[in-house]
Amino acid sequence: MNEVILIVDDESRIRKLIKDFLTKENYQTLEATDGEEALKIFEENSSKIKLILLDVMMPKLDGWSVLRQIRQTSNVPVIMLTARSEEQDQLFGFELGVDEYITKPFSPKILVARIKAILSRSDSKKNETKDYGGILIDTDGRTVTVDGKNIDLSLREYELLKYLLDNENVALSRENILNNVWNYDYYGDSRTIDSHIKKIRHKLGKKGKYIKTIRGVGYKFEVEEH
Repeated sequence: MNEVILIVDDESRIRKLIKDFLTKENYQTLEATDGEEALKIFEENSSKIKLILLDVMMPKLDGWSVLRQIRQTSNVPVIMLTARSEEQDQLFGFELGVDEYITKPFSPKILVARIKAILSRSDSKKNETKDYGGILIDTDGRTVTVDGKNIDLSLREYELLKYLLDNENVALSRENILNNVWNYDYYGDSRTIDSHIKKIRHKLGKKGKYIKTIRGVGYKFEVEEH
């Protein structure tokens, strides 16, 4: 595999630890020691970088600021590395477009496993386009268009929408959604899903109404008949 991963952390020992484990798995790596350097490297290598490991607390420019700027032009998967595990911080990160969280100290083996899971999901193998009431989803290019207009979704937003579409007309519980979209044990609450649904609805515009809230259960995608 030739995936390039950008490691952004001001601690050299953390970067070396991650790089050593990723190299063993045949990933290529790029490194940045602060936020400004991270943006510069990403701009120069955006077509090659398949995933970013991004520390939150860094000199010059913190991880949140870096993420905001990257999300203006790219939906590349981002895993945040943070020493803080407060739920509110994680919810804030998901609002900005974080795909996953790893709390320090972490197991390098678990980190590699999560990287593989995200990359395998974002690298769809099926070339297929389906139409759901004017919402077109292309599983090969991982793109979503509404009435011909491309919609920018983060990886997690895309996966959540696809899961709803794949289960059209089925009421899905929040627990079910967490287990299937987040893909591994997630120690949070349903506000994470609600936050993502809110953003997806907004991005879908008028067709956001197709995502129904099922009181006391969760959500259902249902195209309204005219």
